Amino acid sequence: MDLVELVRGPFKKRSREFPDQGSRGSGTKGVSLSSLGRHRNRKEFLRKFVDSGILTASLEDWFSELSQTSFPKKPVFDVLFELKDLQKFDYALEGVQFQQLIRMPNTVYASTSDAMAATTYLAIEDFLHAGVKGLWETFWNQDGSLPFSVACLHRESFKFYHAEKEIASGKLGGICATTIILKDTWHPHGKRDQILELALVRPDIRSPAVENGQQLSLSVLGDAVFFVLRILLTRTLSRSNAHHGSKSVFVLFVDSQYGGVVKVEGDVNKLNLDPNNVYECASEWVREHSHISVSSIDRIWNKLGNANWGDIGARQALLATFHCIVQFAGLPKQSIDDLAAARSSHLQFRRAERHVGNGRVNGNGVFRFQQSSVCPEIVELHDESKQVIDLEAGSILWLEDSNWQKGFQINEVFSDGELPFYSATPVEEPGKALFLYVGSHPSQLEPALEDMTLWYQVQRQTKILTLMKQNGLASKYLPHLVASGVIIHPGQCRRPSSGANCDHPWCGTPVLVTNPVGELVSELVSDQRFGPDEALRCCHDCLSALSTASSAGIRHGDIRPENVIRVSSGVRHPYYVLIGWGHAIIEERDRPTMNLHFSSTYALQEGKLCSASDAESLIYLLYFSSSGGGLLPKLDSVEGALQWREKAWSRRLIQQKLGEISAILKAFADYVDSLCGTPYTMDYEIWLRRMRTTFHEDHHVKEVVASG
Repeated sequence: MDLVELVRGPFKKRSREFPDQGSRGSGTKGVSLSSLGRHRNRKEFLRKFVDSGILTASLEDWFSELSQTSFPKKPVFDVLFELKDLQKFDYALEGVQFQQLIRMPNTVYASTSDAMAATTYLAIEDFLHAGVKGLWETFWNQDGSLPFSVACLHRESFKFYHAEKEIASGKLGGICATTIILKDTWHPHGKRDQILELALVRPDIRSPAVENGQQLSLSVLGDAVFFVLRILLTRTLSRSNAHHGSKSVFVLFVDSQYGGVVKVEGDVNKLNLDPNNVYECASEWVREHSHISVSSIDRIWNKLGNANWGDIGARQALLATFHCIVQFAGLPKQSIDDLAAARSSHLQFRRAERHVGNGRVNGNGVFRFQQSSVCPEIVELHDESKQVIDLEAGSILWLEDSNWQKGFQINEVFSDGELPFYSATPVEEPGKALFLYVGSHPSQLEPALEDMTLWYQVQRQTKILTLMKQNGLASKYLPHLVASGVIIHPGQCRRPSSGANCDHPWCGTPVLVTNPVGELVSELVSDQRFGPDEALRCCHDCLSALSTASSAGIRHGDIRPENVIRVSSGVRHPYYVLIGWGHAIIEERDRPTMNLHFSSTYALQEGKLCSASDAESLIYLLYFSSSGGGLLPKLDSVEGALQWREKAWSRRLIQQKLGEISAILKAFADYVDSLCGTPYTMDYEIWLRRMRTTFHEDHHVKEVVASG
């Protein structure tokens, strides 16, 4: 790669100092003749030091020797970030929302290498901007303006441009790197001596000769040290003291999926400035006077191009950017240690349990948690003071509301796939069947994830069903709130007059009672009792429930076989009821639960629902259930779930399967497919009318007419 000089001509103006750097000292007023001579030598050295390929070739024997003596017993270079430092940084960033990226390197749909390179340059520009902005506002100044900008460096002029402008003008091949630079009012287009961090976009950054591809390739390493040496020399020629004393540079290297970090540090004053032998001098400096650290190479983007901010690849890039900001802006107002402690009240406990600091690095430089028989990474805590409410068939539970007390006898124990709930009969009405849900004590919600799930099943579902009742939503296809209150526990209740709970572990535990009662669709599927007729009726009844709820701005958000029941007892014609409304969406801030098989595409991508999301989930329920559950693919990640959806819809696998059941279901699937992700609202009524026409008997027509 031919590169022209990074620095051209003498500096005509003093660069504006960074606001927080004034106390670091100013430049000398007098300059010795020897300093001027060294200054000229550095400029001449830079003028001739323009080809990274020559430097890489001169380092080949050295790199090969290092690889043979080090790998696979240990990494070729020191590991850049220790596991304990990454974990502490992860705790500090807990709850920090980085700006959503719009431009992403989508490997699935890219057709050419040029298109891939273009989207990757656009994506890394967005990634660096979002990263430096999020870190600056989190650690330094939340309200102040961002003193940094992001721009691409051109390989011929070494001027700064935006990637979009260069790509649009057909100059993609001219981009050599993407940089974070310090803003300067005197130089609005950017100064080369104020580069904080550099990112290199290179295809396939992993070495193909190494197992798992975790070792950095020589070509990438050569490019990295080439740019680092130029940046360090450029800083010594600068009159700005924004980078005073800086002897290290971080370089990110990324492709369309993976990323890593190289840190090169060394005293550039030890570089032999022989203008007639620049590459040999640079190679000698790298071998003798530099220290190179390399991170593991991990995913920054998933297969669909989304930035995985919480993954180790992105965390390493962010931590490198954090250190770069420290070089220019000084120590942050809030340290990583302080934020880590403030963001997680259980930090010290979690670190002790997971043995942070005892983690080691394997031969490829990949961080791994170390598990032991004494204390694994995830442990089950046995709290003797926490008494689990264990209800069996025949048990009687007493419920207290504000006005009355009522007893319920447990008939049967069910499970929604995660938590138990019960079929119960009121003590005073032996012939009546109800569903009964028991929550967790309010004091136990915070420490345990399963208790939080109970909160959605009981407390929040109580809120949603109460809201439906207040809005007059009446439909046979929706569950009805029968009663809600708290358990009357054994023994005397010593509840304070303030209304708080007493010290009994059951005191204040919430209970929800609903009707009707029926069989879960998941049970029907496992027993192979969910045939074509059941699928069509289930679709109609669930759509009717969704239509009624949507009239009050309520969306379900958790449609799956465990949340649909078939009611057959005491009725002439069975029908379906959509239950499990604890995760319903009623406000913009609400987020649906994620299910790799049944959540909508929009929910998995955006973390929220569009108008057709519930209908899309219903389509998946019918698709999987109508085949007896045999079509369930093995999905272990969101990206895998999205890829399956893309494949299934594009190949019309879903429409073909539903078409075997009914033409109307196939047409409905096409309608949902065309509506997903758009701002257009669902037209429930037209599909309910069309489905009713498929029921041939008159009494069926009367039975399934939706109310509300």
